[in-house]
Amino acid sequence: MSGEHPLRVGVDIGGTFTDIVFVMADGTLHKRKVPSTPADYSTAIIEGISAFCAEHGIAASRIAEVQHATTVATNAILERKGARTALLTTEGFRDVLELRRIRIPMSYDLDWQKPLPLVEREWRIEVRERLDAQGKVLTELDPRALEPVIDSLRAGDIEAVAVCLLHSYRNPQHEITVVDLLRERLPSVYVSASHYVLPEMLEFERTSTTVVNAYVAPLIARYLTALRARLEELGTKAPLLVMQSNGGLISATVAAQRPVTIIESGPAAGVVAALRLARDCGYPDVLTLDMGGTTTKASIIEQGEILRATEYEVGSAVSISSRLMRGNGYVLRIPVIDISEVGAGGGSIAAIDSGGSLRVGPRSAGASPGPACYRQGNEFPTVTDANLVVGYLNSDSLAGGSIPISRELAEVAVQMHVAEPSGLSLLEAAHGIHLVANSNMVRAIKSVSVERGRDPAEFVLMVFGGAGPIHAAGVARELGIKRVVVPPAPGVFSAFGLLRADVEQHAARTILTSSSDLDLAALNAVFAQMRAELTGILVDEGYTADAVSVTAHVDMRYRGQSSEITVSLQQFPVTEAEVRLAEQRFEEEFERTYGHRGQSKAFELVTARLIASVARHADASGGWADDRPVTGAAAQRSLYFGQDHGQVSTPVIGRADLTPQPRSGPLVVHEYDTSVIVPPGCSASLDSHGNIVIDVHYG
Repeated sequence: MSGEHPLRVGVDIGGTFTDIVFVMADGTLHKRKVPSTPADYSTAIIEGISAFCAEHGIAASRIAEVQHATTVATNAILERKGARTALLTTEGFRDVLELRRIRIPMSYDLDWQKPLPLVEREWRIEVRERLDAQGKVLTELDPRALEPVIDSLRAGDIEAVAVCLLHSYRNPQHEITVVDLLRERLPSVYVSASHYVLPEMLEFERTSTTVVNAYVAPLIARYLTALRARLEELGTKAPLLVMQSNGGLISATVAAQRPVTIIESGPAAGVVAALRLARDCGYPDVLTLDMGGTTTKASIIEQGEILRATEYEVGSAVSISSRLMRGNGYVLRIPVIDISEVGAGGGSIAAIDSGGSLRVGPRSAGASPGPACYRQGNEFPTVTDANLVVGYLNSDSLAGGSIPISRELAEVAVQMHVAEPSGLSLLEAAHGIHLVANSNMVRAIKSVSVERGRDPAEFVLMVFGGAGPIHAAGVARELGIKRVVVPPAPGVFSAFGLLRADVEQHAARTILTSSSDLDLAALNAVFAQMRAELTGILVDEGYTADAVSVTAHVDMRYRGQSSEITVSLQQFPVTEAEVRLAEQRFEEEFERTYGHRGQSKAFELVTARLIASVARHADASGGWADDRPVTGAAAQRSLYFGQDHGQVSTPVIGRADLTPQPRSGPLVVHEYDTSVIVPPGCSASLDSHGNIVIDVHYG
C-alpha cells in the first residue's frame, strides 16, 4: 500500500478495549481492538495507530484526521478524581448543590444517600449581588469584595472555579465581571461560567452542569494536550476532533473549553453509526443496544431521527435520561442523545448477594485485571466468563487470537462464587449470569422506549459492541422484538460512527413566553443571535459559512406545568403558522409519552434551541477489509441454551457463510471482534449491506 494514501482514524476508548477504525482514501475500512490502558488511555491509541501504520507501510504524516470518543471525563466523575473545584454563587444559594431536587431513585431504600457534591461546602462561596427574574439589578456587585475570595482560592490551591450567579441567563454582566477578575488574578485556574455553559433557567440544573464542567475541565485539557503531543511525536499534526454527547463532533480546543459536552461521547458515536446504517437499510424505527466490556447502552431512532433529551445524570447506577429514575447522579442539562446506560458489560462481576439473589454488575473487572479467564489475577466471575463456560465464546482466545483466555479459570470462578453458593450446576449458574445480564439490558431498553410510550416490539433491534451480539437474540425475545440486525464489524461500530458523524455546535436560550402572545420578532432575534454565534465558532474552526446548516427547536409545555418536550421548528425564521404547528407536534408527543392530552390549550415556549452543523459526507464505499484473521474456532461447539434445550452441538461459521436464505439456529457466527449467537427458535441471514439479520420466531 502506498505511503501517500491519506488516512482517517476513529478511536473509541472503552472500559476494556480501545477500538480503532481506519478509513483509506478509497473508502476501505480496517479495524483494530487493543486493550485499554487506564493508567494513560492515550498509550493504547498511539500503539494501535503506530502498529497499523507500520503493518501497512503508511507514514503517520498521511493521517488527515483523528476522531475521538473518550471516557476520561466520565471516569473522573465516577472515581471523583476531577480538579479541586470551588463554586462562586449568589448570596443565599450556597447549598443549591446539596439541596438538589426532591428526587429519590429507590423509594423504599432507607439507606440511600444523595451523591456527595463535587464541591465541598468550604469552597462554595457566596457573592453579594442580586438580579431579579428579568435580569434587572437589585444589588450591585462590588468587585473589591472579591479580593479576599481570590486570596483564599489561591491559598487553597483551587484548580477550577465554577461561577453561577442567580438569573445570569437573563443578564450575564455580573458573571462576566467575576470571570474577568478571576482570569486576571488567577491565570492558571480554569473558570467555568454558567452564562457560557448553560444560559437557561433552573438554578440547580444550571449550577450542577457548570460545576461538572469545571470539575473535569483541567483533566480533559491535560489529556487532550498530551494526546495531541503524542500524535505529533508519532509524526502527524492532523486535526483532532472529539465526539459530543449530542452526536456531533467538535474540535479538541472547544472540547477542552466545554468538556461537559463530551461526557457521553462513546455511546453517542454508536447511535450515530446506527442512524446512518438504519437509513441506508430502510429501517425507520430502531432500538440500539451497545454492549461493551463495562456497560450496556440503549437508545432509540424513530422515523429516521435520533431522539435527544435535554437532561442527563452521570454517575448513577442507571445513568439515564429516564423520567422515573432520578436523583442518583450528577445532573447535566445539556443536549444529549437519549441514552440509557446500565452497568452490565462483558466485564461486569456476578455475585450472590446477602439475600441469596444473583446480581450482575455494576462492579466491573474492566480492562485490568479483566475477567477471570484473562489470566490477570481476577478470581471473580464476569459475564464474559459465564459466556465462555456455556460455550458462546471461542475457548482459547478473543479478538482474533490477540487475547489468550482460559476456560478453566472461568469455570473455577463461576463454580466457586455462583454455582456452589446457589446450589446450581456449573452450566446452570453460568447461564443464570447470562440471563441476569439480559434482564439488565432489557431494563435499559425499556427506559428509552416503554417510558416514552413506545412498544419495543414495533422496532428493529440493532446490536453492536464486543459483547452485544452474544446477548442480542435473548434480549429481543424478552421484549417481543421480531428482528435483530448485527452490522459488519459490530465490535468497533462506535469507532466507525465517529467517522460518519457531522461537526455540530449547539446553543440554547431561555425565552419563557406564552405561545398565544408570542413576540415573533424577539424570538427570531434570539435564533439569529445563536446562529451568528455558532456560525462564528465553526468559521473559526476552518469551515466556510456556506457549509453551515441550522435546525431550530423549542421546549414547550402546557402552561402551569414544569416538564417540557422539545419539538422541531421546520420553518426558519419562525412564523405564526409554524408556532401553531409546533403546538400540534407538542400535543402529539405529549399524548404518545403520557397517554393523554391536557385539557388546557394554553402553551408556553420555555427554551429556544439551535443546532449548527457541517456535513462530513464520509466515504466508506470500499467496505471492510478482511485483514483481521478469524482463527481458532472449531467447526462445531457444544453450547448450553438453558433447561429447555440443554447442551446442543452447534455449527460455528463465518459471516460470509450466511446467505440471503435464512438459516435456522442454533448457530455461532464467529468474527474477529465478537461472536453472534443464533439460539434455537431463531434464524439468520445476510442482507445486501452485509448485516446479519436474526429473525426471532414466536409461537
